[in-house]
Amino acid sequence: MSSKAAESFAPSEDSYTTNKTFADLGVSHELVAVLNAQGITTAFPIQALTIADALAGRDVCGKAKTGSGKTLGFGLPMLQRIAATDAPKVEGGHAARPRGLVLLPTRELAVQVYEVLKPLGAALGLRVTSVYGGADIERQIKSLRKGSDVIIATPGRLIDLGDRGELNVESLDVLVLDEADRMADMGFMPQVEWVLRRIAQHPHQTLLFSATLDGAIDRLVSRYLTNPVFHEVASDSQMVSRMVHHFLQVHQMDRIKVAATICRSFDKTLIFCRTKRGADRLVEQLQKEGVRAEAIHGDLRQSQREKALADFQGEKLPVLVATDVAARGLHIEAVDCVMHYDPPEDHKAYLHRSGRTARAGSTGVVVSLLLWNQAIDAEVIMRRLNLKRPIVEVFSNNPHLNDLANWDPTLEGSVR
Repeated sequence: MSSKAAESFAPSEDSYTTNKTFADLGVSHELVAVLNAQGITTAFPIQALTIADALAGRDVCGKAKTGSGKTLGFGLPMLQRIAATDAPKVEGGHAARPRGLVLLPTRELAVQVYEVLKPLGAALGLRVTSVYGGADIERQIKSLRKGSDVIIATPGRLIDLGDRGELNVESLDVLVLDEADRMADMGFMPQVEWVLRRIAQHPHQTLLFSATLDGAIDRLVSRYLTNPVFHEVASDSQMVSRMVHHFLQVHQMDRIKVAATICRSFDKTLIFCRTKRGADRLVEQLQKEGVRAEAIHGDLRQSQREKALADFQGEKLPVLVATDVAARGLHIEAVDCVMHYDPPEDHKAYLHRSGRTARAGSTGVVVSLLLWNQAIDAEVIMRRLNLKRPIVEVFSNNPHLNDLANWDPTLEGSVR
């Protein structure tokens, strides 16, 4: 990140609650009423920091992890500002011309953001639509032709609809880039810039939210945003400190039994595998151990992914096995344990995976299962994150596996 941008940040305290209500921040009474009905009364720090600036029309860069409350941070001001202005009259053509666009990396995140913003938009008389890959494009076109004020979209499907002449982004008043770093990691920067180039001549506001603001994101901010204000919440070290971390050395033949034992000790466990085939294989192995589990990855139909995610979010499924790409940006309440069944690529991937637990100020358990040749890589990750944890050899009959949240392995010694 550029030094200018770094100096512009206004970091918040390491807290996930504030004493500010949404009315204090200037949110309209219609939107406040919807939030109150949902039991949402007090703003999280990223919301308290960004909403007022966004309502004032400023370009905003918010640096915060997934689960910190970004959706309302950009959604409330976007909807309120669009509702306060008249839609421009455009002659000819049937292409949808939204005034607000939220661009994000995955279909699961698109669904989640849509579910949050749809009732809020309805309260202001705005129609919110979601479009994403893996779903019936003809059905999405039919929905767009009914009219849409705000569109929630993944980059690939947005471009497809634009190429078909069904979607025109040149009249946008507000553009939101959510999980911008993940879009960069997944190779979506060309599609993001496709949008930005098309709205460059139209006065608009850009709200960018990302866990990091360096590299490609910093260049994007410098090139396309106008005098943005920067806000930051929850550093990596603060996020890590709210988790209980375990690094367990396991034996190949016993690894699945260790994983099953840990899963049985939590109500809700999210497990990460590196490959789609590995995720499917792990689900089969867990089911043989009597653990109910389903997978979520790119080879599954969208309906299968949505059902598995819905069952996991509810009380029907205790274990969800995911690949990294499928889980990017997922907002899942009350994940008790994140398990790295396959090691993450680096410390950033460790943080992203682990961030599915210990959300919104709660605590959570993060456990890494390491084979003998994976311990050195785990030590590198720990050094990068300033984590001082032993790597402890365990077997599936170890009683501590039934209470990882309260186990201090430093009293047991380590293998390294």
